Amino acid sequence: ATSAPTPPAGGAAARALGALGQAARTRPFWLLAGGFAICGATTNGLVGTHFVPAAHDHGMPQTTAAGLLALVGLFDIVGTVASGWLTDRVDSRLLLGAYYALRGGSLLVLPGLFAATAEPSMLVFIVFYGLDWVATVPPTVALCREYFGASGAVVFGWVFAAHQVGAALAATGAGLVRDRLGDYAPAWYVAGALSIGAAVLSLLLRRREAPPVPVPVVAAGGRRAWTYRG
Repeated sequence: ATSAPTPPAGGAAARALGALGQAARTRPFWLLAGGFAICGATTNGLVGTHFVPAAHDHGMPQTTAAGLLALVGLFDIVGTVASGWLTDRVDSRLLLGAYYALRGGSLLVLPGLFAATAEPSMLVFIVFYGLDWVATVPPTVALCREYFGASGAVVFGWVFAAHQVGAALAATGAGLVRDRLGDYAPAWYVAGALSIGAAVLSLLLRRREAPPVPVPVVAAGGRRAWTYRG
């Protein structure tokens, strides 16, 4: 089991670096950071940056494609609130696995949905992708708190930094794919496969065992003693 690191003393910068140094020595940190890097790659990096030009490649007017992307942001609000509600009731590891797996499947079918007009199948994708866009955040925050205790918020900041690195790499990589091959399809397929990989990373996270809790027991002679449960 992973023990919760002690919050480093000192200023904000020292605390941030200290938390990173402690977290980076644990397996859960790299599993969470890896999954969240793929999250960034498949949202801000790929869909947020390249959806409109990819749709335009298939004859869709840019204003129509931009309107569809705006709908993603609208349903994102609903998905995030619903995910927070679920995070209070369902194992966060299972939620992340489901979110990433479903996202991967949707990206694998996306190349076949592009057309000159917004077909119903594309609208279904937009609604689903909006619901899933930031749904990964509440369970990721919950897991950072579970594994890293009082340093969980700071550790999540570093996990989110991985998200931004993944977004930057995907934005650059997809652009290079389009320039070299004249088609975004390989980028969508790779992103779909990576999302399924992120689901596997999430399911590899193990539940952190709770530390033993001292409880009083009555010993012989009426004296109180302590034992540990958990």
